[in-house]
Amino acid sequence: MFSLINKSVVITGGGSGIGRAISLLFAKQGAAVNILELNEAAAQDTVAEIRLQGGIAHAYACNVTNQDAVKTVFASIGRVDILINNAGIAHVGNLEKTSEEDFDRIFSVNVKGAYNCLYTAVPMMKEVKGGVILNMASVASSVGIADRFAYSMSKGAILTMTLSIAKDYLNHNIRCNCISPARVHTPFVDGFLAKNYPNNIEEMFEKLSASQPIGRMAKPEEIAFLALYLCSDEAGFVTGCDYPIDGGFIRLNN
Repeated sequence: MFSLINKSVVITGGGSGIGRAISLLFAKQGAAVNILELNEAAAQDTVAEIRLQGGIAHAYACNVTNQDAVKTVFASIGRVDILINNAGIAHVGNLEKTSEEDFDRIFSVNVKGAYNCLYTAVPMMKEVKGGVILNMASVASSVGIADRFAYSMSKGAILTMTLSIAKDYLNHNIRCNCISPARVHTPFVDGFLAKNYPNNIEEMFEKLSASQPIGRMAKPEEIAFLALYLCSDEAGFVTGCDYPIDGGFIRLNN
């Protein structure tokens, strides 16, 4: 069950956090994992761990905002059965605290980066008569979150791109879904707290954790398990769906 043997997987941002957890799990399930990462050292660390466990993995230094670079890497990979658009960056601020530079940066990585990978991967999937795409959205795609104007914009785009791809490529045997996590305990969270709350990191960590009704942040591995299901043959009837994985954040945070 949930075997990915003989599957070639591309994971953007697979060097840390959720992307790393997905990379490790998918390799364990038999996939050949290809990590596209701006931070090549982080990608190589993930690859080294996968290979140490007997898995197959390769790292590619790639800025997903550059379509030519994306095309070059995908061409060298040769076959893409599963694409996971995970690479993304965050921004804190409402409309008035979001500069044009901030807006363009978030859009370039979170939206255009996903578009570049989709634009490159879908024709490759059509050639082999099928594939699976999983995009990383956010609870911010569905509910209002304070001081996340640009980030919410970008994740809303991810959600609607998911629906569009799923609709347009049904007849090509390409499934496309997205996952919408709430807060996940990743290195980004630790860095955010260290930068913005250096004198009360523990207190703020507990406060952020408590914002989920379940009382804690998600673990990257918990997101990876959902990703595995959605990318496996067992989810063959699932397409055009957004899956919140949020500890009750959307429905129970009254």
